Amino acid sequence: MFLSTLASLADAMISEKGLAVAGASIGMGIAVLGGGRGIGQIGGSAVEAIARQPEAGGRIATNMIIAAALIEGFTFTVIIMAFILAK
Repeated sequence: MFLSTLASLADAMISEKGLAVAGASIGMGIAVLGGGRGIGQIGGSAVEAIARQPEAGGRIATNMIIAAALIEGFTFTVIIMAFILAK
């Protein structure tokens, strides 16, 4: 019984739908990793810039938040597109 279930699961994973879901999952993972890395770099650079010029902290923080929001929006767009393509 277990082997027949395993065989049917393997057949489902190798089908077009299974490969589409696997590809979408890999794409979403890469998108999230890229977005996280980008926001991390922005945050680190902003902290360094504020440490060098504390009087410009407000402007730097504002620009950091805008850039992080743009990266996050792009990441969510890619995730939604991957869900649609896997459908």
